[in-house]
Amino acid sequence: MVQRQLPNPVELLELMKFKKPELNGRKRRLESALTIGDLRAIAKRRTPKAAFDYTDGGAEGELSLARARQAFEDIEFHPDVLRPAENVDMSCDILGGPSALPFGIAPTGFTRLMQTEGETAGASAAAAAGIPFTLSTLGTSSIETVKAANPHGRNWFQLYVMRQREISYELARRAGEAGFDTLMFTVDTPVAGARLRDKRNGFSIPPQLTVGTIVNAIPRPWWWYDFLTTPKLEFASLSDTGGTVGDLLNAAMDPTISYDDLAVIRSIWPGKIVIKGVQNVEDSKRLVDSGVDGIILSNHGGRQLDRAPIPFRLLPHVVREVGKDATIMVDTGIMNGADIVASVALGAKFTLIGRAYLYGLMAGGRQGVDRAIEILRSEIERTMKLLGVSALGELEPRHVTQLTRLVPAGAPAIDLASVPRN
Repeated sequence: MVQRQLPNPVELLELMKFKKPELNGRKRRLESALTIGDLRAIAKRRTPKAAFDYTDGGAEGELSLARARQAFEDIEFHPDVLRPAENVDMSCDILGGPSALPFGIAPTGFTRLMQTEGETAGASAAAAAGIPFTLSTLGTSSIETVKAANPHGRNWFQLYVMRQREISYELARRAGEAGFDTLMFTVDTPVAGARLRDKRNGFSIPPQLTVGTIVNAIPRPWWWYDFLTTPKLEFASLSDTGGTVGDLLNAAMDPTISYDDLAVIRSIWPGKIVIKGVQNVEDSKRLVDSGVDGIILSNHGGRQLDRAPIPFRLLPHVVREVGKDATIMVDTGIMNGADIVASVALGAKFTLIGRAYLYGLMAGGRQGVDRAIEILRSEIERTMKLLGVSALGELEPRHVTQLTRLVPAGAPAIDLASVPRN
């Protein structure tokens, strides 16, 4: 029999300890976000459809994007037990300088469109976290503005080689003079990918008011208030700002870029140079032979060639071939700190986040970016502790199994034991 008694008032008072309500709406909604997916949901509620879809979407059927995310979900970790990891060191050296975490902020175009603080929010948040920030050629803040927002931290510059070559060369010179230490030469955009969400939304730069956009804006007055009461949204590095995204990219980019352009850029740039958008082993070898400092395995976030290779799946193959000769990094599909840990275990020296950062920006400006970084940081720390790993250098291929869904016909299995250790 269960013994019953009248409730003790003293015990009831101990249970009735209510949390002090948070009156700051931005802080309240950001504290409620426990994952990058939570930030995405907040961002979707607060951002007009065209701007959100530009960030969230990919090319054509968005198969590359879905497959990249699925690849990170299809992993199995192998923890070591009775291996204390009370204190975890998540710092690393990357391209000649420090980073407090094994990820940096990737280049994103039209960033002030998502939220008016744009690149300055990303750069200042990166400075506070001690990680690199990358400014895009298609950024909406200037090289000098980003430098002012992150005066003592790591700033990288992403370069498109355009039809008017001298524009690109001058941007590289300006970034070098401003103290940016790494140039990220993007090579996977000879022409624009077919971003169908943007076409269906009639998305353009700058945004155009239509019946649809007005109806969509009614429940999001704060975004339009920010948009209409802050400096004009335009490219900080380019003069032509009108048209659809595809129109702008096709007008600016040049499908004739080649190794000759890489040689010119190498002669201009004083710091480290990495190539972004590499998607096979053969190109990785050729680029390393040409003297680049690093390679970023990327399919442009699934925004260019749909059905492109999955960077995370390609990672161990490239690391096995050239990992001892160049810095190998990876992006596309990273939405959890565990994705970053798995990438490092399979040989990546560093990773880059794009959408994850932008979801935070749309959810809450600079504070939202801080929250995105903190979520990933805590996930990395927890994953490493659960694996029994105290430092990034202790992560090895044996800690991760890539489970297979999409297996190329006749493809040989990779021996992960042959992948170089970090």
